[in-house]
Amino acid sequence: MTIFGSSRPGETEPEYELALQLGRALAEAGYAICNGGYGGTMEASARGAREAHGHTIGVTVRSFGRTVNPWIAEEMATDSLMERILKLIQTGDAYVVLKGSTGTLLELAAVWEFANKGFMRQKPILILGDFWEGVVQTLKGELDREGLENCTRFVERVDTPEACVLRLNELLR
Repeated sequence: MTIFGSSRPGETEPEYELALQLGRALAEAGYAICNGGYGGTMEASARGAREAHGHTIGVTVRSFGRTVNPWIAEEMATDSLMERILKLIQTGDAYVVLKGSTGTLLELAAVWEFANKGFMRQKPILILGDFWEGVVQTLKGELDREGLENCTRFVERVDTPEACVLRLNELLR
């Protein structure tokens, strides 16, 4: 399970807590998690998974000069940001997208476009919460006019970590 999200939130912020709960719920359901390996929601989701005795993979970039967070059990170091994104996509059987900034948007856009163009087999893309809902709905509205509305079918919203696990179980098992 690949999780995309922000490196910014600290332990006292709601986004960190949500990612912690997500990692825990996924691990308790038997999923290994993969993320970017650094701080914020990446750290929180890995922490939640490890505290629930799950396996965690962090995909990092050597040139960033940063160390992987302590909750990552297995590091996959890449040479570039593009290589990292591709490795995150290749590693996941599904994708959960948390609140984030342009890096998270890039990851969401890449996995969505690869699915839309048929460059990979269709895998679930779940946005957790309402942060990305405006992006999806804006694109849906514009693409409806162009006759391409079916590409928004690849992205689905869930509202809680528990709903995320239930939906993934339905789609993957």
